[in-house]
Amino acid sequence: MPIILGVDPGSRITGYGIIRAEGRQIEYIDSGCIRVGEKPMAERLQTIFHSLALLIGEYRPEQFAIEQVFMARNPDSALKLGQARGAAIVSAANSGLPVYEYSARQVKQAVVGKGGADKSQVQHMVQVLLKLARQPQADAADALGVALCHAHMSQSIGRLTGTQGKARNGRVRQS
Repeated sequence: MPIILGVDPGSRITGYGIIRAEGRQIEYIDSGCIRVGEKPMAERLQTIFHSLALLIGEYRPEQFAIEQVFMARNPDSALKLGQARGAAIVSAANSGLPVYEYSARQVKQAVVGKGGADKSQVQHMVQVLLKLARQPQADAADALGVALCHAHMSQSIGRLTGTQGKARNGRVRQS
């Protein structure tokens, strides 16, 4: 059963969620938040990079899924989000993990059943799907949602191709 590390990047709080998925069987492993606070941006990016590297070393995921950048109203916020996302992706790439990217709409569709769901609906469904005793923090729930989305997409691609094909940038690759 492959271990998937899902990440919801943020310049102040980066959520992470780790699951093990095989077909319809999904097992919760861990989740939480990397909080970087008000440090200078370079230090925040370094913290995100190193924290994810430690998680990758501890849990040994085989796949890495991350939420894509959405266009925010504030260009400065979008730029900072993109930088945090880049630090996370480089951490995964340095560990040799394949990187899969999903839009917020895809994640919400996979977890809640509608692309316009709000954060509380995602939190609730993540709790239900993973049989958690309580709702995870919002950023951790979003990251678990990214991991769940990847698990569902991988399963769907396997059914469509009749193999364990892999998707990258919307394309299916045979193993």
